[in-house]
Amino acid sequence: MQHKLTTSISLILTAVVFFALVLLNNQLLSPLRLDLTENQVYSLSKGSKQVLADIDEPLNLYFFFSDKATKNMTGLRNYANRVESLLTEYQTIAKGKLNLQIIDPQPFSEQEDQANQYGLTGATIGAAGEAVYMGLAATNAIGEQKVIAFFDPKQESFLEYEISKLIHQLSNTKPVKVTLLSDLSIAGGQNPMTGQADPAWTFYTQLQQLYQVELLGSDISALPEDTDLLVLVHPKELNETLLYAIDQYAMQGGKLLVFVDPHNESDPLAMMAGAMGANGSSLERLFSAWGLSFDSEHVLLDAMAGLDIRTQAGGVTRHFGFIGLGAEQLDRDDITTTNLEVINGASFGTFSKLAGASTQWMPLMHSTVNADLMPVESYAMTRDPDELARKYQSKNRQYALAGRLMGKAKSAFESAAEGENEADFKSSTSALNVLVVGDTDLLADRFWVQQANFFGQTIFTPFANNGDFVTNSVENLSGSDALISIRSRGTFARPFIKVDELTVIAEQKFREQEQILQQQLDETEQQLIQLQNQQGEGAALAVSPEQQQAIDAFVQKKIQIRKALREVRHQLDKDIETLGSWLKFINIALAPLALVLFLMLCGVLLRTKSNPAQRGLTKEAK
Repeated sequence: MQHKLTTSISLILTAVVFFALVLLNNQLLSPLRLDLTENQVYSLSKGSKQVLADIDEPLNLYFFFSDKATKNMTGLRNYANRVESLLTEYQTIAKGKLNLQIIDPQPFSEQEDQANQYGLTGATIGAAGEAVYMGLAATNAIGEQKVIAFFDPKQESFLEYEISKLIHQLSNTKPVKVTLLSDLSIAGGQNPMTGQADPAWTFYTQLQQLYQVELLGSDISALPEDTDLLVLVHPKELNETLLYAIDQYAMQGGKLLVFVDPHNESDPLAMMAGAMGANGSSLERLFSAWGLSFDSEHVLLDAMAGLDIRTQAGGVTRHFGFIGLGAEQLDRDDITTTNLEVINGASFGTFSKLAGASTQWMPLMHSTVNADLMPVESYAMTRDPDELARKYQSKNRQYALAGRLMGKAKSAFESAAEGENEADFKSSTSALNVLVVGDTDLLADRFWVQQANFFGQTIFTPFANNGDFVTNSVENLSGSDALISIRSRGTFARPFIKVDELTVIAEQKFREQEQILQQQLDETEQQLIQLQNQQGEGAALAVSPEQQQAIDAFVQKKIQIRKALREVRHQLDKDIETLGSWLKFINIALAPLALVLFLMLCGVLLRTKSNPAQRGLTKEAK
């Protein structure tokens, strides 16, 4: 009786301790998390943590997800859980500065109306055709709002960046000031070749719609003090004072977007004086001090990426100097180029990192391996694209055409410029942040946007992503250092590589058999057509015994091949099912069994160690 009472008390005490530990874990240990994933997909980077630390007033986050409408959409629900988990991590680290609400906008509900008011996208992919929402809306204390209209699973690697960018924009509401320095006719004006007024370049009007843009020429000696981002386009022969101002702007943490070019082909004045030689630009003095080399003496020729142009004779030929960079030539892991498909430009120059440089160089665009370098003077004097093709000789290597230059760098000046305060001079920086592009023609409308007249209104239709690249770059560089430091992260989905390999092998076998069958079918159809042509119009189709025997033999062969196809497919499914069964056994049975055996071994070892001590105590008692 006493033994039963002791057992009951032990069970009750065990249950009490268990619930107490659960309560303790939920109340005190919930902020503590251990992320064991390969790419730390459930943890925030240092940049995101700094963005949260910079929040002055609390922000409200509303995560809209159609939970009920996606009951059978396993992939979408898994990604929604991933988003919710990351948002919860943001809320935890923000320590009260973020108020997160999870909302299920069911059809015809007030929550759905709220999602529409925020401008979230309702994708019509539900089982009954209802809209499915999976977006984020956020507001700050003064009523401003930002949204992520829909979380695209294809953009999972940039999930953290997009959320951190939204938080940064709401917590830093000061308008971004972009200073654009160039002597090109970016703002429009009279074209000396046609005598007519040219409109402003489209990329410039786009920036004006998004930011406060001030366009200045190279005749200035100082930069505006309120500059958040400095954009240099085709900087030529800048005066010493301006070079010093740009250098010190970078040394003091300013961000730069620089477009240089060995030969600009979109300047009307340069086109009129084309026979005089190259129209190049560079920042050689600054680049050299910062650990970067720009080859302004050569123009890139690319046989694979060359664009087709129309000749004066009306034909079409490939211009090796007019380049169309596809998705394969763009960095898919950088936020500025990840979604771009094509960028067009002309007479690109190439970049390379100097030996011993302390800066970090990250290429964003590169040529194909079918590339060559041509002296810029020779290129400028060559008008015939076919002549460029004849002079082309592949170097069988890729060249960097744009990239980021970041990290530690030294000033290009030994001391303060004349008339400047020596105390304000900075000789180095640990946070250089420059994005460089080896072409200025890609900014010109003719390489990426088409104009059309629509009832008296000019409509611009882009056929390349040049404008998107400029907008992405300005948006990224105008953010904080913490936001810029956030790179693409790993993905939550972990595919079964072995299963994929089995599928590829079986599919290859299946396609080979399928091609054999299709070839046989084509041959038979051809034979039947020949037989029909041998008969006169209106005559019955007569087939000889030999031909009938050949057809019967083919039908039998066809049945055999179809049977082989079924066997290949059956073996594919069998291999995958066998592998799946083994994975289930390992996860469900083997892993727990191994843990139990490990714990039993630990118990045996502990008892073995305690037995000698107990025997010693027994002997002393005797």
